[in-house]
Amino acid sequence: MSGRRMETVLTTHFADEGFRRLEGYLGKAGYEGLRKAVAMPREAIVDEVKKANLRGRGGAGFPAGVKWGFLPKDLSRPRVLVVNADEGEPGTFKDRLILSRGPHLLVEGIAITCFALQIHEAWIYIRGEYAREARILEEALSEARAAGFLGKDLLGSGFDLEVVLHRGAGAYICGEETSTINSLEGKRGWPRLKPPFPAAVGAFGRPTLVNNVETLANVPWILRNGGERFAALGCEKNGGTRLVGVSGPVVRPGIYELPANANLRSVVYDVAGGLRDGKALKAVIPGGSSTPVLRADEIDVTLDIESMAAKGTMAGTCGVIVIPEGTCMVRALSVLMNFYAHESCGQCSPCREGTGWLARIVGRIEAGEGKPGDVELILDVCDNMSGRTICALADAAAMPAQSFIGKFRGEFDRHIAEGKCRP
Repeated sequence: MSGRRMETVLTTHFADEGFRRLEGYLGKAGYEGLRKAVAMPREAIVDEVKKANLRGRGGAGFPAGVKWGFLPKDLSRPRVLVVNADEGEPGTFKDRLILSRGPHLLVEGIAITCFALQIHEAWIYIRGEYAREARILEEALSEARAAGFLGKDLLGSGFDLEVVLHRGAGAYICGEETSTINSLEGKRGWPRLKPPFPAAVGAFGRPTLVNNVETLANVPWILRNGGERFAALGCEKNGGTRLVGVSGPVVRPGIYELPANANLRSVVYDVAGGLRDGKALKAVIPGGSSTPVLRADEIDVTLDIESMAAKGTMAGTCGVIVIPEGTCMVRALSVLMNFYAHESCGQCSPCREGTGWLARIVGRIEAGEGKPGDVELILDVCDNMSGRTICALADAAAMPAQSFIGKFRGEFDRHIAEGKCRP
């Protein structure tokens, strides 16, 4: 994007079909990060991750090294690592690429993380719909065990590590970390009240670290090349690269590995080739369906977490959804609201009732049956959802609703006044 060849961390060998197997991975410096890690003091491994400015890639963007430090120092209680591979946010499909093209990146990242934090048990919770990816990952785990990268006496270090792959059953809410834990334990996938936080009381009552697939897949590169070099690939507070997924009617949709501070306009026009058939851009959802929408004139912004927050939206999962001119924003919001109403777990009243209300009100406006005052009612419902529930699903529905109305209020008013679509 800058005219020079960018250094990549994750996708360098993804075009090589053999990279997903152990032999191919070893041929590309695979497991060298782990070999280096087991010869280092554990504190030094954590320090490298902190130097890297690696922010969580699951959407919240919390610094990974700091999160690792939340586990209690007391080792009398066994710890657990839970890997969140339940990628269910509409517009987000980056972890799927890692799982299918570079599964050993994740396995090695798990092994390094567990060694550093003295965790002997890891669980990978993978989205139920990712059947092919689960099979590929299971093969990688088997290869790693047979080669001594997992299991008893890992690489002769005296450290034992078991990794279990667990398939979910297709619920979006199970991507929330405490829902993931409940589901792993065989319970209903409902979020838990916090505190206690998972670092204190998590899976099976033990101190638990929950990290996303992309987050952990970066760790081997950091160990091989150093945290400072990783940090230098990004910007001040966002180290490394991001996997940016671009969907919608662009010339080249797909996943791209880009600097953490890539410009959103350049992503749409230079990387993804702009819109197909000469269409104009109307709007962009920048970080998965839950992030507030931006108008076409607002996308000269970098994708780092702080810059997106300054624009009133979020980097989220970097799942960029491109919306062309001619799209009915009422219809688009109706699709999103139906998703969140369907996926609300129903535990909290503001979310259970609020998402249903939003779906019904936006739906009747879209159907030409809107009433005066419906827009104000939507905003009022949103105000009574945000920040009033155990998890963030209510906010995930309210934020796009508020932003769609805030940016495209005229379309909603015309739908109500004329009873039809005129985007």
